Amino acid sequence: MKKILLAILLISISLAIFAQTSVSFTPTNNISAYTFDGARSGVEKLKMNTFILGQVTKPGLYVVPDDTDFLTLLALAGGPREDAKLTKIRIVRPIAEGEKVLWVNFKEYLETGDAELIPALQPGDTIIVSGTIFYAFSRVADFLSKAAVALSVYNLVADL
Repeated sequence: MKKILLAILLISISLAIFAQTSVSFTPTNNISAYTFDGARSGVEKLKMNTFILGQVTKPGLYVVPDDTDFLTLLALAGGPREDAKLTKIRIVRPIAEGEKVLWVNFKEYLETGDAELIPALQPGDTIIVSGTIFYAFSRVADFLSKAAVALSVYNLVADL
């Protein structure tokens, strides 16, 4: 019985470690990607939906002006957390053929200040800020410590 339980535990640990989720967005043709925000100073303002996920302070959906860039959205989301991988941030952009992935090296921007590294956003863009390897390691270590506690409790109950 203990061998079966141990095998199930090892399989669930490996699945938790190697499981990956994909983020996809399928644009629809009958819904506008923009929202009209009115006219100010004689200029019509449009807003668009963008998403930011992962290692930021406030991930989620943001409705922003149509001229918003990556840096502005990152600031609106509270900035990256300290365990964010700043060298390889993904922007998943819906296009007619499916999706296009853009990569942003935010660390290089911080070091050089080169505005060419900061792309403008488009409606439906999803920004994904991944965690560093240390973040992944801490998640695995946390899971393993919880599994060890569960096994200890099981051993205590089984020995009664």
